[in-house]
Amino acid sequence: MADATPRSRQPPSWADIPRDLAGMVLRLLPACADRARFAAVCPQWRAAARELPLPPPLPLLALPDGTFYSLPHGKPFRFPGVGCAGYKSACGGRWLVFPRDDGCFLVDPFAGATVTLPPLSRVRLLPPNAVAKYVDLPGVRMFHPYATWMHIQDPEKMPVINKMILCSPNLVAAFAGSTLVGAGNNSQIIVCQPGASSWSVRANDKCELFEDMAFYQGKLYALANDENLLVVNISQDPTTGDPQISRIGKVIKSDLSYPTDMPDDANEKKKLYLVELGGALLKIRRKVCCRRASETLVAGQSEFEVFKADLEHSQWVNVTTLGDDHMLFLGRPCSRAISASQYGMPGDQIFFLDDVMENCKQYSYDEETTSVSVYNMRSGEVSSPLPIIWKHEMILATWLFPWD
Repeated sequence: MADATPRSRQPPSWADIPRDLAGMVLRLLPACADRARFAAVCPQWRAAARELPLPPPLPLLALPDGTFYSLPHGKPFRFPGVGCAGYKSACGGRWLVFPRDDGCFLVDPFAGATVTLPPLSRVRLLPPNAVAKYVDLPGVRMFHPYATWMHIQDPEKMPVINKMILCSPNLVAAFAGSTLVGAGNNSQIIVCQPGASSWSVRANDKCELFEDMAFYQGKLYALANDENLLVVNISQDPTTGDPQISRIGKVIKSDLSYPTDMPDDANEKKKLYLVELGGALLKIRRKVCCRRASETLVAGQSEFEVFKADLEHSQWVNVTTLGDDHMLFLGRPCSRAISASQYGMPGDQIFFLDDVMENCKQYSYDEETTSVSVYNMRSGEVSSPLPIIWKHEMILATWLFPWD
């Protein structure tokens, strides 16, 4: 006789949820940290997070003390087993830069991977016999005919990296800043490939006040403080095969009607960024409006202007909107344009950081702390909507983009 008592059934497991349902849940989690927690539940969920087609997560904010924030959350965390404190810059969207005497190391906190670059103290000169030239005037010695790499570098000091980008697996480019007193904020472009023994520099080229650079449509572009856009042509050393700069040319001359060279005591300070958006190369001009308190310049609100590079006609074209579906994340080490609708966020916004080294020299702040600021392109208003706060002294804050 059959047992009339119904057999007990095992309760359904969360691991057995259909793959399409897991995808629906994941798409509701724009934060990188939330997706990582989802993947940590079980092997099935981890496979879903890895294999399902998903929009990229929102960027992370990294601070030089080794803490991270996963937007839009305000709770800090650290990557287990990866030492991230003390980085000096970021590269390629997901690499933190650690310059040391024995090499320059790129660390990926997401995968725990490391890429080794040549020490910044090893820079190969082109031409090899380059020397610094001067002209003596009454009471002063001047660079001649202008400041070059040979004028701005102290051989006893490691170059200061102001910007580094990973153009391809075989090409890394960086702005190396001055280390000599009296050389100002001049910098020069140096290049290398991972695993090489040295960087390479055009030692007799004129130094510039470089602001930003981008690898766009297979070419390296650099933006100077005078708002000229330069293209950097790369060739190979015939002996070693290492990359070297063959020529730097001007592709867009700035509109001289705008006062690009602001004096040190001006109440406005300018910062420039290069960002690719929708197949176009954009120049972002940020104006920091300051007020004077006694002898101190104090930063106030920021205003932004956007320009598109018209390479065919060699001109900058003013752009009044980013579009309803685009927002920018601006930072000196890394900047990106991303779609807003995939996160349910409004477009036409610029997220930016007070992350530039020269800030501490150019102006001070009313508050000891800072946050992520957001500029609305339509209203011109600035807000700080995210619950993330850190001290101004950590000016090496940077965005990281896990999908790069």
